[in-house]
Amino acid sequence: MRRVFGSVRARAALGATVVVAVALVAAGLAVLQVLRADLVDQARLKARTDAREVASRIAAGTGYRALELDEDVPVQVVDEDGRVRAVSEDLEAVTGTGSASVTPVGPRPGPGPDGGGGDADDDGDGDDDDDAGQVSSEEEYGHGSARIDGETGDYVWAAVEVTDRRGTEVTVYAGAPLATERGAVSTARDAMLIGLPLLLLVVAAVTWLVTRRALRPVEGIRREMAAITASTDLSRRVPEPGTHDEVARLARTTNETLAALEASVARQRAFVADASHELRSPVASLRTQLEVGAAHPELLDVDGAVEDVVRLQRLAADLLLLARLDAGERPHGGSPVALDALVREELAQRTGDRVPVRTEVAPVAVRGSRGQLSRVLGNLVDNAQRHARGGVRVAVREEGRWAVLRVADDGEGVPEGERERIFERFVRLDDARSRDDGGAGLGLAIARDVVVRHGGTLTVSAAPEGGALFEMRLPSG
Repeated sequence: MRRVFGSVRARAALGATVVVAVALVAAGLAVLQVLRADLVDQARLKARTDAREVASRIAAGTGYRALELDEDVPVQVVDEDGRVRAVSEDLEAVTGTGSASVTPVGPRPGPGPDGGGGDADDDGDGDDDDDAGQVSSEEEYGHGSARIDGETGDYVWAAVEVTDRRGTEVTVYAGAPLATERGAVSTARDAMLIGLPLLLLVVAAVTWLVTRRALRPVEGIRREMAAITASTDLSRRVPEPGTHDEVARLARTTNETLAALEASVARQRAFVADASHELRSPVASLRTQLEVGAAHPELLDVDGAVEDVVRLQRLAADLLLLARLDAGERPHGGSPVALDALVREELAQRTGDRVPVRTEVAPVAVRGSRGQLSRVLGNLVDNAQRHARGGVRVAVREEGRWAVLRVADDGEGVPEGERERIFERFVRLDDARSRDDGGAGLGLAIARDVVVRHGGTLTVSAAPEGGALFEMRLPSG
């Protein structure tokens, strides 16, 4: 059961079914309530009409025994003393009216105007000389039952007060059956009880099929990712549906991630291979010198061995820094660094350079790692001196919100098509030179990575002196 409802299709179908069920039940209850109220209002209207029609006849002087009440409409006339004065034909029992009796009583005893009974014309029409009675403008409603000709049913009663021509106040009760209301509501309820489950089944099935169709590309992506994981073949890509929905964007993003991962793995493999190749030469040279020194101490080249060890140290330090940068290391603390002072201090420590270095510095500060920025400056100056003919120029200035460091030489420069390639690791354009003179090809790669992680840029262009111009831009502050 957990596995079934663990799928997106099942949860979507269940959720849609529940929502539709709640909405339909609420709508059904509202419809039944409105239908019931409308039918009851219609019954009240009929009962009121019948009650007022009888009341009007009484007010006009028609005697209670001469009302000729139809058996189709249950009517009861009750006076203020609770006596039943008239009832409709075949009315056998009643509840909810002014009296439970259905037997009319005779005229109330007492002297009339002519010395006879008090209701002298109860059996017929009154004289035209008598004053007309009055019908109340208000009515009241109640619910009860009535048995007519042996059949009992529920009724809504309308009660209308009327004063006859002799001043006697009576109340006319007329009923309208509720059987129509009960039948209509019952029929509607039964239809809903039958139709609601069928509709919910349709909703669940349609939701299941639509969700299944929508998620089919996701299953294809999952299978392909599982295959890529099992085969470790990062050149494979997941299928991209031809739609423009979220699934298509997921597939494109997944393929972009795979492409980036493939490129990263390729760079890592190339880095490992290049690092192994770069380490092989100084290690082999150092081993050879040590083996010769062990066999012939007088032939040991101590200076050469020390040079190889220093080269190994520098290469190991470069590789360690690149590894930290690849791991996402960023400057710690972000303390202010005076870039002009950093340039002066770094160049003051450089003695015995092959070519002189001229400086043009203005006060400007950046935030970052002083050690890493010093490493960038050293790598740029080393690269410039390696290619310069007669001199190197270092300039620092502030341009808007940027602190700009420029290092230019008067060498041959960098061909325009190679200006991005020189920032790749272990890339050197002067392959004809020896590795001892040319370095390992990591300096510019390290410099750019450090600058990028400081939120800046490092580019190369043509210098006014004819050589290469390296420009570092960092946010000032």
